[in-house]
Amino acid sequence: MANLTVDSVETSGLAAMQLAIAPARVIRGAGILARAAQRIKRLGSRPLAIGGNQLVAARAALDETLPNLSYARYGSDCSEVSLAALNQQAEQHQADLVIGIGGGKALDTAKLVAYQRQLPIVTIPSSAATCAAWTALSNVYSEQGAFQYDVALDTCPDLLILDYDLVQTAPPRTLIAGIGDALAKWYEASVSSGSSEQSLIIAAVQQARVLRDLLFQKSLAALQAPGGQTWREVVDASILLAGVVGGLGGAQCRTVAAHAVHNGLTHLLQSHGTLHGEKVAYGILVQLRLEEMQGNLLAASSRQQLLKFYGEIGLPQSLESLGLMAVTLADLHRAAEIACRPGSDIHHLPFAITPAQLMAAMVSTTAPAEFSSREELAALPS
Repeated sequence: MANLTVDSVETSGLAAMQLAIAPARVIRGAGILARAAQRIKRLGSRPLAIGGNQLVAARAALDETLPNLSYARYGSDCSEVSLAALNQQAEQHQADLVIGIGGGKALDTAKLVAYQRQLPIVTIPSSAATCAAWTALSNVYSEQGAFQYDVALDTCPDLLILDYDLVQTAPPRTLIAGIGDALAKWYEASVSSGSSEQSLIIAAVQQARVLRDLLFQKSLAALQAPGGQTWREVVDASILLAGVVGGLGGAQCRTVAAHAVHNGLTHLLQSHGTLHGEKVAYGILVQLRLEEMQGNLLAASSRQQLLKFYGEIGLPQSLESLGLMAVTLADLHRAAEIACRPGSDIHHLPFAITPAQLMAAMVSTTAPAEFSSREELAALPS
């Protein structure tokens, strides 16, 4: 089954482009996993399911209908060691299809194994914590959980199965984190897209704005009534609509400082108890603080708006609320240096950034809008 892609060749000086926009098919509904076997069988007869603890919740729905299904645990991270072991298991099973079941790291692992073995991939998210079930992208971490690099995949998944009953078994914290991760689409895409006049990029940025507004309007009500219609809309937004932004906009509408801050923080052991979307949500505030320090008054207003929203739904507003109250200045400097290294997405900002400036922003995410960057930098220990 072919994925929806947009290809163009170099014409009149325009750069070549290939976008993996969306999964070939999306199935969603309550209890839908138990009824999806025929769709899965069309893609392969010897599937290997890759996941973590969430494999247990899915087995009852899959075992009876997929007789040649084998299961493999990915470990704690999508790492090169884990990928090598899973490739070996896929070969031993003679797998002709990979099924990813779980959160972002489980799905990233499954997608990358399928990509490396050139096999179809089915993604089954067990939470709404990220849009990994949709995207043609996998992040690779060290065995210790530190971000290393990302891999752009040729296509989005062949089949995405969104079972609301399965997602509802996840802790509410995962949906809150997914809301934070999805919000970043607007704050990053509106910057990374620059002044592009390409219609798909414009559409992606506008979709990111619609996504932000939907989350502002419905997140609190969704969290108060898990499983209800509004909850499903927010789950759809965090998994599906967030994926649409990256699919339409490609690399030009993905990550800037918010995800760069996340990547830097993963190198601190103290951050490993927090979720991807929690670190990204904090990173949005850092990005807005950086823009504010350049005199952007709209960024100051946006940060105050986000602080209020974060307080309502429980997203972290500072290093302290992120659980990093004991982080040392040396630790913070290390994270800032990693976030600012050459090739980092933070350099998609329309101004140059140094680790010292980033540190100043990281420690002042809750500062009043009028708090000046000079004061912050003067107060920062050398």
